[in-house]
Amino acid sequence: MNHHFQDLIPNDFSGKSRVWIYQSNRQFTIDESMQIEELLHGFTNSWLSHGAKVKGFASLLFGQFIILVADETATEVGGCSTDTSVRLIKNIELDYCVQLFERTILAFIVKERIQLIPMNQLNDAIERGIISPDTLYFNNNIQTKDELLNAWIIPLKDSWLAKRIKTLSILNPDGISEFPTPSGLNIGRRIKI
Repeated sequence: MNHHFQDLIPNDFSGKSRVWIYQSNRQFTIDESMQIEELLHGFTNSWLSHGAKVKGFASLLFGQFIILVADETATEVGGCSTDTSVRLIKNIELDYCVQLFERTILAFIVKERIQLIPMNQLNDAIERGIISPDTLYFNNNIQTKDELLNAWIIPLKDSWLAKRIKTLSILNPDGISEFPTPSGLNIGRRIKI
């Protein structure tokens, strides 16, 4: 899977441009993707904030992530203009029977494919070897264009999740993490992080 998307993001947008990422609970079909791209293009062409045109960009990346970018160096995005973007995303949810606001389902690149894993199953996924500290994670919490370009797709061990995962936070001095058993004993597989 080619996960290089940076060339698709406009160069003429400020690095501080605001970014919203909406992850779908499934990949869109090719027909759906084309329809959604058309909706996104139409939205950004008519996006207004307090009557002024918003310098906006939107795209569907990897067939599963709607990326919305607003360069506020020209026009600040107010509450009403943000509300219109949320309405667009909610309409896409309804029209395509997907979930785009579910933040407890996390996306990783596993075996060159996007794999969705519920947050409450992360420790199990690590213990079973589905993901590792080096598995690439889609950090949908980013907020700016600079972060999108440099910190959206990162190794799990470099993400905010690393501190929340039991099996990554139990380190001994030589940098080896041991997976705890259900009883809490540190035995079993070991991974270098």
